[in-house]
Amino acid sequence: MTDDKDVLRDVWFGRIPTCFTLYQDEITEREAEPYYLLLPRVSYLTLVTDKVKKHFQKVMRQEDISEIWFEYEGTPLKWHYPIGLLFDLLASSSALPWNITVHFKSFPEKDLLHCPSKDVIEAHFMSCVKEADALKHKSQVINEMQKKDHKQLWMGLQNDRFDQFWAINRKLMEYPAEENGFRYIPFRIYQTTTERPFIQKLFRPVATDGQLHTLGDLLKEVCPSAVAPEGNRPGF
Repeated sequence: MTDDKDVLRDVWFGRIPTCFTLYQDEITEREAEPYYLLLPRVSYLTLVTDKVKKHFQKVMRQEDISEIWFEYEGTPLKWHYPIGLLFDLLASSSALPWNITVHFKSFPEKDLLHCPSKDVIEAHFMSCVKEADALKHKSQVINEMQKKDHKQLWMGLQNDRFDQFWAINRKLMEYPAEENGFRYIPFRIYQTTTERPFIQKLFRPVATDGQLHTLGDLLKEVCPSAVAPEGNRPGF
């Protein structure tokens, strides 16, 4: 994967044109114009919306401003989900730009976690990285890194610096050839159902007969309903 730099760049620089609109019941001193941004799919909302916050706060009284949060068509947007995931789950079939509503009051305590600072996002992100490396390398790679490496990984994501991020992340994607792959493939399959928001289980990259598993193999095992029977596939 680390050799496919063009593909990695295409994924990294994926953007979603988005229109932010202030909720109609927010109190303003003058009309609040919409604000447009190209949102990076691989980042988090609370990392890239400082300009949105400043834009709308200019037309509001200080006493009417509390913790900012976002929603799309009545659904509060989880800050700990990557932007691309939120869009794919909720709005992938909608016309662009993606229309997000901005709130400064009535925080939905039952639906969202509070995010008081970017340190909270960093802690969440690094926890996910450590969990993935535990599955792939028994945590050996992440534990051998220095604190400055962890910080560079995070700052690369926060500042949208591809080379800065991948200079460290490539270490997490490498594996000794003699081990024939990672121990397990870290993955989550997110669903729109609230009963079970995502599927996650142990899955080895290589079958018992030595054959490399594909994405199709993974889906057949953990989410068979997502895979059409061979006779129903296009072209059959």
